[in-house]
Amino acid sequence: MARKISILLAMMALGTAGASIAQTAGTIELYKNPYCGCCGKWAEHMTKAGFSVKTHEVDDVPGTRKKLGMPDKLGSCHTAKIGNYLLEGHVPAEDIKRLLKEKPKAIGLAVPGMPQGSPGMDIPNAPPYETLLVHNDGSTRVFAKH
Repeated sequence: MARKISILLAMMALGTAGASIAQTAGTIELYKNPYCGCCGKWAEHMTKAGFSVKTHEVDDVPGTRKKLGMPDKLGSCHTAKIGNYLLEGHVPAEDIKRLLKEKPKAIGLAVPGMPQGSPGMDIPNAPPYETLLVHNDGSTRVFAKH
């Protein structure tokens, strides 16, 4: 009887661990200026969507963006990385999840500038904005409209 209880407890523990793993969408490495508040709000949006966010405060976001490989013309206030993809600016979590599911051959996603209404720049009744898929040659196409 004690052995059955031990096995049952072990199975329950594995089930709980599996549920925790399933809830994590992945780890995002965020590179931001230490004084930018909207970047922190974007990180909160990512955490609420199931991502783990590891923040790196850097003094030179454009230099970091260039070093990582995101074209400067697509720049925003922060650059992030998940897996082999780069994320520039206030990319919505749903777009990142779609990117990771579809796995296109690309640099990643970008929301250039800091558009109102994007995650971390939450303003009611904001104008629409687009998330761009950034191809390996630096060209882009619309990935999603919000």
